[in-house]
Amino acid sequence: MNAPVWWQQLLLAMAGGALGSGLRFAIGASLLQRFGAGFPWGTLTVNLVGSFVAGVLLVWLEARGPSSWPLRSLLIVGVVGGLTTFSSLMMECLVFARSERTTMIGIYLAVTLVAGLALVFAGARAGQWLVAR
Repeated sequence: MNAPVWWQQLLLAMAGGALGSGLRFAIGASLLQRFGAGFPWGTLTVNLVGSFVAGVLLVWLEARGPSSWPLRSLLIVGVVGGLTTFSSLMMECLVFARSERTTMIGIYLAVTLVAGLALVFAGARAGQWLVAR
């Protein structure tokens, strides 16, 4: 990959990441205010929404061919990467463990993984529908 293209991808990923991180913060703060701190609704929500959106974007961008790399850098690496968060998921599991709510760890991980996998596949189906239109 030549240097100008690499820098373009980096800048697009950074711009998308800023947008995705801002969205994650806004969604998390809104859900925290609405539901309180008893369960990490914000992280669960952004990870599940991000799974669906990633599935849609992956299929849609694949159909656009190799020229879609700027959109891939901006939308998948940047926005979805900034929106979703594995590290927060793990830290919240640690918080559950430290507060002796270890049963919640299994529930939280199971819901995140099962629903996330279902949503990425649903997103891919939605992406196929969009491409076929």
